[in-house]
Amino acid sequence: MKLDRRDFLKLGAAASVGTLVGAVPAHGSETAGGGKPKLIWGNLLHLGTNMWCDWDAPELKGDDSVYRPELRFDRSLWDELLKKMQQAGMNLVVIDLGDGVKYESHPEIAVKGAWSTAELRKELQTMRSLGLEPIPKLNFSTTHDAWLGKYARCVSTETYYAVCRDLVAEVIRLFDRPRFFHLGMDEEDYGNQKYYEHVVIRQYEAWWHDFLFLVKEVEKGGARPWIWSDYVWHHPELFYRKMPKSVVQSNWYYDAKIDPADTRAKAFRELDQHGYDQIPTGSNYYNATNFELLAAECHRTLGAGHLMGFLQTPWKATLEKHRQRHIEAIEQVARAIQVAKAGG
Repeated sequence: MKLDRRDFLKLGAAASVGTLVGAVPAHGSETAGGGKPKLIWGNLLHLGTNMWCDWDAPELKGDDSVYRPELRFDRSLWDELLKKMQQAGMNLVVIDLGDGVKYESHPEIAVKGAWSTAELRKELQTMRSLGLEPIPKLNFSTTHDAWLGKYARCVSTETYYAVCRDLVAEVIRLFDRPRFFHLGMDEEDYGNQKYYEHVVIRQYEAWWHDFLFLVKEVEKGGARPWIWSDYVWHHPELFYRKMPKSVVQSNWYYDAKIDPADTRAKAFRELDQHGYDQIPTGSNYYNATNFELLAAECHRTLGAGHLMGFLQTPWKATLEKHRQRHIEAIEQVARAIQVAKAGG
């Protein structure tokens, strides 16, 4: 489906979602005045970055994907991005924590320079004061779990379950029982690990066993599990039979044009038809048009009852050299928000 800027504006105006736009108060409030759901306009920012790499074979990856034993993070850029998100009308930040925090339960995971838990708590308060709801993310996919250090080689063992249980519980406490907890769980297949020297892939019941274990731990802490939905592209029948409706779905689609016949694009509509709550996810990683087009298309095709909002994912470390990518990502969301407001 080819949409130019004029088409996008028409779709946005037709969506009539202006009443859904606004800041979401911290600590789990999901409604505005009159009990109407607030639409999420979120962004993914990275504290830890060791979810991108195979720590065994960094020479096969680009610079940003090399395992680093130290924190790669520019505080001044982080502060600037949060303020720009507030100015843009955004209301939620997913923080990829990884090994960027010195957890009290497992300090051995932390990289050099990782934030203390006190630093993290202070930053969460700052974000809330800006009207930005902080949501934790720990990616437990075996394709993206180098941040777990030695425990990434203990998958599906009692040691692994104990560590995951500890981390989930501690993070939920640190975030004062967040509304959501993003578990990642994307791209766990051979295609995404074919260059790894140490390949770990859970399949069939093994994947579901570990995934549902994580879901249970998140829900035990009072948060709602949130995942990337690409598992459904490859195993739709199993997904719809076993995936709990309590799990928030972020199907992701990053192309410059939206092809309604594409399996990845069709998943938005199919998830909606099966009654799953969704936060569709776009990115400016490959192009500058995706996020606005995706927001318009999802407003047009998905039922408002299960469309919780949208998430932008620049997929770059929080470093000065990536400043422009981050700024552009926020600007794209700001334009989508303005279109949504115009629809009211």
